[in-house]
Amino acid sequence: MDIRHLRLALFTGNYNYVRDGANQALNRLVGYLMKQGASVRIYSPHSETPAFPAIGEVISVPAVPFPGRSEYCIPIALPSRVRRDIKKFDPNIFHIASPEYLGHRAVSLARKSNLPVVASVHTRFETYPRYYGMPFLEPVIEAILRRLYRRCDAIFAPSESMAQLLREQRMSYDVRIWSRGVDRNLFKPEARDPHLRHKFGIKEDEVVIGFVGRLVMEKGLDVFSDTIDELVRRKIPHKVLVIGEGPARGWFSRRLPQAIFAGFQTGESLARAVASTDILFNPSVTETFGNVTLEAMATGRAVVAAQATGSESLIDDPSMGRLIRPGAIKDFADALQSYCENKELRKEAGYNGYKRSECYGWDNVNQILADNYLSIIQARQQSGQAPRLKPRS
Repeated sequence: MDIRHLRLALFTGNYNYVRDGANQALNRLVGYLMKQGASVRIYSPHSETPAFPAIGEVISVPAVPFPGRSEYCIPIALPSRVRRDIKKFDPNIFHIASPEYLGHRAVSLARKSNLPVVASVHTRFETYPRYYGMPFLEPVIEAILRRLYRRCDAIFAPSESMAQLLREQRMSYDVRIWSRGVDRNLFKPEARDPHLRHKFGIKEDEVVIGFVGRLVMEKGLDVFSDTIDELVRRKIPHKVLVIGEGPARGWFSRRLPQAIFAGFQTGESLARAVASTDILFNPSVTETFGNVTLEAMATGRAVVAAQATGSESLIDDPSMGRLIRPGAIKDFADALQSYCENKELRKEAGYNGYKRSECYGWDNVNQILADNYLSIIQARQQSGQAPRLKPRS
C-alpha cells in the first residue's frame, strides 16, 4: 500500500486555537502527509482567533470553554453534519489525538465502521489533578484513559520512557513510538543573541536559567520557583529568563519578582531566546516527550530536568544534563548550582546534548508514523475485523 492511498481522519480537541507542542506536532504531521500525496481531514473545535494558521482542512465540531481554563475548549458532540462529512471523506484510518468526548465518540464510530483507529498520547492528563488539589481523581482519569486506548488498534507514545509507562498502566496491548523532531534551521547554537541579552539587562558573563513553556501550574512552576529561592538563599549568582505566557503568569511573576519575563515567543524569536539562556530548567512531569528540552539541546544549552517520561529518553545523565527526582528542590538546586559555577561543565553538557539532537528530524519521525498507519490498515484488511479487547488484569 502506498502513502498516496492513505485517507486519514484526525480528531483532536485542539488543533490550532492554542499554540503548544502537541498541536504544532499535529500540524507538522498533516503538512508532511499532504506533501507525500496523502489525504487528511481534521475534526476539531474552531476559533475565530486561532494561535496560528491550520495546515489542512479543518471541520469544526461543537465545543464549550473548559471551566477555569477558558483558553481551552471541550468538544461536546459529534453531530450528524460531521458524521456525514466523515462518510463523504471515506477515511481508511482514524487518529485520535486527545482523550475527551470527541475522541471516545470517534473510536466508537471507527469500530462501528470496522475501520482501524489509533491514538497518540501527548501529555499525562492523569497527573493534572495533583496540581489543582484533587489527586484523588488520578485513578478515575487513568481508568477513563485505559477504556479509550484499549479500544484502539494501537497507541503511539513520543518516547520509549512514556511507552513503558503506558505498558505498565495497561493502556494497550500495542504501544508504538511516534517521536518528535526539532527544526535545526532555527534551533542551533548560532541563534544566541548578545543584543537580546543586553535588551533584557543581562551581561554576557551572567548565567541565565531559562524556563520555556506555557505558564500553567502543571508545568511545575511551584518547583521551579522553590528551587530558585534555594539558589538565592545560597547566594548563587544567576538570572532567570521566563519564555512563555499563560494563565499563571500573574502567580509566577509575583513568586519570582526578580525574573525577566520575555512573553510568548515563536519561530526565530523563540530560538534566539532559548539560545540566549545558559541552562534550561524543566521541572515538569506532565510531558510525554519534552519538546522544549530537545530545542534547548539543539541550541547547545545544558539542561536540568525532572526524571520523568520524555526527558529520560532524551538526556543521558550526567553527560548531557541532569535528571533529578521530581520535586526534589535541594537536588535541583545542587544541579543548577554546579552549572552556574562551572562554565566548562555547562559547555560540555550543552555540546553533548547538541550532538544527541542531531538524531531528531521531523521528516524522519513523521515517515515512521506514516509507515505505521499503512501497516495497521493492511493488517485490518487482512484480518477483516477489529482487534479484541484484552481482559482487565
